[in-house]
Amino acid sequence: MRDMVSLYSSIRNWTLCLLALPLLGFISPAQAEIAPTVLDRAKLATVGILEDTQDQRSPDKPGNILVRGTGFHLRDGYIVTARHATEKQDVTTGPVIKKQIHIFTTDLHELPADLVGDNAFMDVVVYRVAEAHRTKLRASASFASGDVQPGQTVFTVGYPMGWGPTMSFGHLGNTNTFLQTVDTRLIQADVAACSGNSGGGLFNDKGDVVGIMHAIIQTERDDSTARCSRMAFAIPAILANRIVNAALEGKPLTFSKMGIHMMPVKDGTKWRMAVKDVSEPAKSAGIQKHDIIIAIENTEINDAAHLKNYLIERTTPGQKVAVKVRRIDADLTFTVTLGGG
Repeated sequence: MRDMVSLYSSIRNWTLCLLALPLLGFISPAQAEIAPTVLDRAKLATVGILEDTQDQRSPDKPGNILVRGTGFHLRDGYIVTARHATEKQDVTTGPVIKKQIHIFTTDLHELPADLVGDNAFMDVVVYRVAEAHRTKLRASASFASGDVQPGQTVFTVGYPMGWGPTMSFGHLGNTNTFLQTVDTRLIQADVAACSGNSGGGLFNDKGDVVGIMHAIIQTERDDSTARCSRMAFAIPAILANRIVNAALEGKPLTFSKMGIHMMPVKDGTKWRMAVKDVSEPAKSAGIQKHDIIIAIENTEINDAAHLKNYLIERTTPGQKVAVKVRRIDADLTFTVTLGGG
């Protein structure tokens, strides 16, 4: 991964880093729950994202093999990875998405892949291997259907510190976590992780992708454990799948808009979110300032991030949703036809 594994934020005494995975030298209880065929397929579907080490002064001399990140083969030559794992730093414009990358398969094929589409706010990018080379991609992975649950067994395959592939096993923790690096929730996993594997798949025990590895919170400052942690975070598959499908269709991904701004208020002993300002389409539906937002489509809303996340992941512009609010002492339900934005 790039020096930008340097995208970090201080959280108390922790450091937030873009990530990758280390090798575990023992069979964990989580690993014992997963069939060897599932592990083999995930390993074959995983690819390394190569750093461009070609010296332009010597175009006939091959560059060194240096793996900067991880990705996985989805299907039909499409490679999914983290956007930050493929960016190139430009001294004048900042991070630039590369139009072509080279990937490295687990059986040592180096293949070029061309940019299909990306989403900077969600840190996901899609490339495609040319048809002539696709037979060298021996396996593919699929996004898991539905959402994930805390305690679920997961594993990941990747290239920690540029070497591998290695595997790491664990379980999901909080599946509704928020960090400063993306405009969406993240799912937390207690898999061991180090810088070098951003973009790799976080797999369930069936081998389906439940998330795209994104970041770690580094809890150790010792140089021997630099950029490593057992507190890793991934972009949820339910959202990543929408981003990838939009990229494959060549369309911008549009998100639903409800038209409310919220503020925290106390509802008895519980903190909830109330409407600070209201605009369309919520205003036409009957929602007013000071209404306390209780739920959307029977999903309880605890804060503004929960509402934003529900709209991003589970709705499309034009969809009708039921929004439950508390107005003074009465619970009311309004039907909102969502806008786009």
